[in-house]
Amino acid sequence: MNKSGDALSRYPMNWGSYNCHDPSIFKASSGTYYIFSTDTKSHSNKHSFPVGCQVRTSEDLVEWTWQGTALEGVPSEAYDWTSAQGLWAPEVAFWDNVYHLYYSASNFGVNQSFIGLATSNSVEGPWEDQGLVIKTKNGVSAPNAIDANIVFDKRKEPYLCYGSFFGGIFLKELDEQTGKPLYEGDGSCIAKRDRITREGAVEGPYIYYHSQHDYYYLFVSYDSLFTNYHIRVGRARSIDGPYFDSKGFMMTNDSEEVADEVGEKILAGYRFSDETGWMAPGHNSILDNGERTFLVHHARELNKKDLFSLHIRELRWLSDGWPVAAIERYKQIPDDDMNIPQVGWYEGFLFDNAFNGIHQSVILNRESITALTIDEEPYELVGNIGENQLYRSLLNDENTMECIEFKGWDWELQQPTWLISGRLSNKTSFSFKKRAN
Repeated sequence: MNKSGDALSRYPMNWGSYNCHDPSIFKASSGTYYIFSTDTKSHSNKHSFPVGCQVRTSEDLVEWTWQGTALEGVPSEAYDWTSAQGLWAPEVAFWDNVYHLYYSASNFGVNQSFIGLATSNSVEGPWEDQGLVIKTKNGVSAPNAIDANIVFDKRKEPYLCYGSFFGGIFLKELDEQTGKPLYEGDGSCIAKRDRITREGAVEGPYIYYHSQHDYYYLFVSYDSLFTNYHIRVGRARSIDGPYFDSKGFMMTNDSEEVADEVGEKILAGYRFSDETGWMAPGHNSILDNGERTFLVHHARELNKKDLFSLHIRELRWLSDGWPVAAIERYKQIPDDDMNIPQVGWYEGFLFDNAFNGIHQSVILNRESITALTIDEEPYELVGNIGENQLYRSLLNDENTMECIEFKGWDWELQQPTWLISGRLSNKTSFSFKKRAN
């Protein structure tokens, strides 16, 4: 595991990528990466660090430096409405030469919540509070006004996507001049879950538009933040939906009968055979870096629910336009630093929608440059996508697979490795890494 930080330190500048919750990533014109995240632990620290959104920077997406907090405390209007002790799930967007910082204030288990806006001429602040964007009232409002995500449609018009549990995920168009809603009301619901059997457990929305496939992708987190949290995705041709998964389920289908089936499950808690692994990955943002796309989220160490950290992993796109995630976190691998043979044993996970716990690893054997087996079923290489390899099974039309092979970093062994991520025809995503021989 990545130990470039001390999660238990009383000093935030020692944390590195640890204690980073609900990360939102922003790449500045300088090339520096910024992570804005939920104010966790710093406000309960015995030292005099201010309450506010955590800010970290990095030049390589691996080593992260603490920069302090944006805003000094919970803004008065947000505090008066929520009595919040810290700020949650910040999001930064840039347009018209102004940086827009959206922040959330609330408390667990209630939707007496507040999304506010602060602006600045610099991504490093100082930030000037602009007050209310949207608020919800406990016991009255359908949505929960937290977890803001700012997304632009193909016309370059800004939208606010938000929501957590309760009535689901909502979308509202914003005024480009003010950064606030164009109209009153909650907006339109684009995703939700059954409140009786699943407590409405969907939150942390992030919409990403993929120009090549011409789809808007809605990423959300399902289930409990402390146990079986995981990431799913649906897609739509229009920003306001409807969003569907590949099985044809609409993301607003909150029927009890399909409560665990809706959405493409792309990442969940996992444990390798050597018992290393992570639980509750979720609340993601997306970084499009030009050549690569990254899934940015938090995760908790197995059996240590209070130790969580920032994870960044590559997101790859299959030929049918559905994303799959790398099983290892990102680290750049030089082109000339990959002499590990592709043939051999691979270990990884099938992220089955119906399974609701920590996924245990399965073994894949790649017997030649073109053939591999999963659970003793043969598959063969049939095509290429650039530097990546595309596989499909030779079994029959009802049992096919597609996956992409790419270079990665094995954090347990501290060495380069080969990664394979893909999807079976039954819509189950999978992700593997090559084991040491």
